[in-house]
Amino acid sequence: MSDQIRPWPALWALCLGFFMILVDTTIVSVATPALMSGLNADINAVIWVTSAYLLAYAVPLLITGRLGDRFGQRRLYLIGLVVFTAASAWCGLSQGIEMLIVARVFQGLGAALMTPQTMAVITRIFPPERRGQAMGAWGAVAGAATLVGPLLGGVLVDSLGWEWIFFVNIPVGVVGFILAWKLVPKLPLRSHKFDILGVVLSGIGMFLVVFGLQEGSKYDWGTITGIISVPLLIIVGLVFFAAFLFWQAKNTGEPLVPLRLFKDRNFTVANIGIAAMGFAITGLVLPLMLFTQLVLGYSPTQSALLMTPMAVLTGVLAPFVGRLVDRVHPRYIAGPGLMLLAVSVVWLGMIMQPGASVPLMLIPIALMGVANACIWSPLSATATRNLAQDVAGAGSGVYNTTRQVGAVLGSAAIAAVMAARLTANGMPSSGGDGGDASGHVERLPEALWDGYAHAMGESMYLPAAVLVVGVAATMFFVRPTHAGMSSAAAPVTTTAPATTNGAAADQGSPASS
Repeated sequence: MSDQIRPWPALWALCLGFFMILVDTTIVSVATPALMSGLNADINAVIWVTSAYLLAYAVPLLITGRLGDRFGQRRLYLIGLVVFTAASAWCGLSQGIEMLIVARVFQGLGAALMTPQTMAVITRIFPPERRGQAMGAWGAVAGAATLVGPLLGGVLVDSLGWEWIFFVNIPVGVVGFILAWKLVPKLPLRSHKFDILGVVLSGIGMFLVVFGLQEGSKYDWGTITGIISVPLLIIVGLVFFAAFLFWQAKNTGEPLVPLRLFKDRNFTVANIGIAAMGFAITGLVLPLMLFTQLVLGYSPTQSALLMTPMAVLTGVLAPFVGRLVDRVHPRYIAGPGLMLLAVSVVWLGMIMQPGASVPLMLIPIALMGVANACIWSPLSATATRNLAQDVAGAGSGVYNTTRQVGAVLGSAAIAAVMAARLTANGMPSSGGDGGDASGHVERLPEALWDGYAHAMGESMYLPAAVLVVGVAATMFFVRPTHAGMSSAAAPVTTTAPATTNGAAADQGSPASS
């Protein structure tokens, strides 16, 4: 590693932009009722504001990691930051829900250009024995950002209007650009081929599955038009996914997803865990925000303030957990963290009733913060620890894509579950209009509180169930061989040369920078 590269300043410069794009995955949740009323849209249309962003974010991630390797992580990060910041201004200026959804697509594309570069740069400029601390900082940013989003959104919606949840990105984007320009190093480039067919197959498959899940209740899970039905769309989407995997296995060039990455058990397990995490974080915030505003009558700011203990505890504890990652088996950190988060989400869902006590709600929310701190950095550090530098872009692209795929599916699935539970509890599936034409959020009539509260509480059980899958996966972690850890329990592996389109085969002694 060159003496002129200053890893920590570079990391913090990247984390500012990373923080901003992650905030935008959850910031819309708290503004949902205000968007419904201000833009005269139903809840399904407003959920597309989040889903469109997540889709545009997730699909290109598989190739933007390679673009960073080919054209430079710093360059791609800066281009993505410009696109994201400009699209944020467009979002705030949107006069209708359709225009907002289109602008969010471009925001997602900017985020997709930026995200893989952060993990790739960390992997390339930090030696393996210090990567745990670096990933701890990255984990603190990732965990806190997804929780700060609702809090920041609530304050902005109440004080300035929903438009400012997007306008706030403009000054942050400008500062982030200057810092990245000055502090992030130019790293050596690598030649890559680009799997365009893989992008097309994965993109079509993702869109069809998400559209089917999210719009299913609108069409009563039946026919959309002619012979096209919701189940058919989902099935065709899964067929495209299968074709994508087949193509990745057969592609002798550089597939989007080098399947040999998954020969490293820890990489596979970490991907399952982070997918569950992406699903849960996206899925739990929306029903909670709708419950607090439409049933309890809280303002967006008051609703978001409930998340404060979670955000604070995540930010405070994650760096300490990051230091433990270098010494403690990841199974003993990430597994309990995911289980604690699942228990906390179930607990919160059970007490989401009219007249719910704020102190009682704050207990599981605080536990979520402790859980989050134990999840982000162990998963990310363990996923990337054994990746060779020449596949840093591919590995980080796959890992970040997995997280975003989980988030996309979480957004679509929670929409379907909320609609189903509202219907089962005798409520209209739209859930009400959320307010008046000025964007002021109005509480539901008292006669509807009970049914709505039960529907939102029951919806929370879905992200909890997915987190349990993540818990089961972490039981299969093996202790990484690492300079900072005892290698007594490390499995013996054979060493083989790494290639530019595959995973690092040398898992016994990761090369230092």
